[in-house]
Amino acid sequence: MTQPQPEPINPAMLPELACAVIAADHFPYLATIDGDQPRVRPVSPVRTDGFTVYVANLRMYHKTAEIAANPNVELCYLDEKHDQVRITGVAEVVTERAILQEIWDANPLLRQYLGSLENPALIVYRIRPKQVRFMREWALSYHDVPLP
Repeated sequence: MTQPQPEPINPAMLPELACAVIAADHFPYLATIDGDQPRVRPVSPVRTDGFTVYVANLRMYHKTAEIAANPNVELCYLDEKHDQVRITGVAEVVTERAILQEIWDANPLLRQYLGSLENPALIVYRIRPKQVRFMREWALSYHDVPLP
């Protein structure tokens, strides 16, 4: 049996290809570090600006302590064609009231579940990308996506 050959990639199209995968996957996986043990779980981003991703969280969740101890994280997106995007970055707590308000206003589930933007259980992380990589299914190698 011959191995499938991925279609060639125009390097100028990498940002567009990566953004399409991100748009197609509503539940990427977030990897954190718990001491010396990696932890992975699906998350539902509440906002995406290019390759900067915002994730809402509850302070009682274990990933809160993991990110506080080591803010280096990675998100993995996968589309229906099995193309993938990995965003390696640093998670930081969002403190800007205007951004928090925009996220709150755009997410009815947050409003229904938490009742108020002032709910102390809510924490929002901004994951700033340090590296973005794209891979087509069967390609077996990543392409670095240029960051703005």
